[in-house]
Amino acid sequence: MSKSAIQVENLHIIASEELPTPAQLKKEMPLQGRALDTVLYGHKSVKDILDGNDQRLLVIVGPCSIHDTKVAMDYARLLKPLAEELKDTLMIVMRVYFEKPRTTVGWEGLIYDPYLDGSHRIEHGLRIGRQLMLDINELGLPIGVEALDLISPQYLQDLVSWTAIGARTTESPTHRKLSSGISSAVGFKNNVDGGLTVAVNAIRAASAINTFISVTDEGKVAAFRTSGNPHCHVILRGGKQPNYQAEHVQVCEQELRKAAIRENIMIDCSHGNSSKQHERQVSVLEDVTKQIVDGNQSIIGVMLESHIHAGNQPIPDDLEEIRYGVSITDACIDWPATEAALRKLAAALKPVLPGRR
Repeated sequence: MSKSAIQVENLHIIASEELPTPAQLKKEMPLQGRALDTVLYGHKSVKDILDGNDQRLLVIVGPCSIHDTKVAMDYARLLKPLAEELKDTLMIVMRVYFEKPRTTVGWEGLIYDPYLDGSHRIEHGLRIGRQLMLDINELGLPIGVEALDLISPQYLQDLVSWTAIGARTTESPTHRKLSSGISSAVGFKNNVDGGLTVAVNAIRAASAINTFISVTDEGKVAAFRTSGNPHCHVILRGGKQPNYQAEHVQVCEQELRKAAIRENIMIDCSHGNSSKQHERQVSVLEDVTKQIVDGNQSIIGVMLESHIHAGNQPIPDDLEEIRYGVSITDACIDWPATEAALRKLAAALKPVLPGRR
C-alpha cells in the first residue's frame, strides 16, 4: 500500500470554512467620517499621554467582555457623555473585548462564538464585531481591545485606539512580534503570578525590529517586517498578591529604569488587584488616585471592569434567560458606581495634572 500525505495531515480537523478577506470586510464596512476622526483622535491622545505631552490620565473602562451588541451600545451611550464631561482630566477609552483567553475551556468571546451556543460562526462574529466597533467610534468614543491572535487584527485593528496583551500571552513571542507591528499603543500585563520581568521583556521585544507571519488584507500569507512599536507600557494587574500600591509601583519604576524603558505604568483595578472581588475596584482606584495626588509621575492610566449592572452570571441553557447588562465573564461594577468613581477621580486629579510629567 502506497503512503500518502493524507495519512498524516489534518487528522483532527472535522471541518473548515473560508472567511472573507480583511480587504473584503473593510470594503463592506469602511472606516470613514466621524468614526475615522475618533480613531485618529484616540491614537494621538493615547500616544501623547505616553510621551508626556498630555497630562490627562488614560482610563480604559467597560465590560469584561462584549456578548450583546445592543447592551454594548447602551453602555457606550452612557459612557460617551461622561467622557465628554471629564475630557479635560481623563482620556476615556471603552473596553470592547471580543476574544477571551481560557485557562481550560469556556466561552471564547463574540468573535469566536457570537451566538453563545458553541456554533463558532466566526465570519458572523467578525462582521458583528466590526459593525459594533464602527458604531461606537461613530459616537466619538475611542476603543480598547485585547489582541489574542495574529489574524483577527487584520480585520479590526484599524478601529482600535489602544491594545492590551493579557497576562497569559505577554510571554508569547508571537504576541510580542505582533505588538511590534500594531499601529496603536500597547499595554503588556504582568504575568498571572505577578512577576514583572515578563512584561518588561515584552516591551523590549515589541519595541525592536521583528518579523512575523500573518495574512495581508487580500488574504495571502505573508512575512511582515516591523520597525518596532515605540508606544508600549506595563499594566500592573496583580498576581498571587495585589501590586497596585506605592511600593509595588516603585519596584516597577526601578525595573523599567534598569531596562532603559520609559516609566509608563497603568494600574488594572480588577483581576489580581481586586482579589477578583469586583466591588474592590473602587478602593483600588482610590489608592491609585492618592498616589498621583501625592506626586507620582509614572502612573499614566487605570483600567476598570464596568457594566450596566453589577456582578456576573453564567451562560444559561436557555439564552433568553440572560440578564440584561450583566457580564457573562468577570464580575463588573455597575454604572452608578462607575460614574461616581470616575467623577471623584477627575475632581481629585484636576488640581495636580498641570504639574505632571
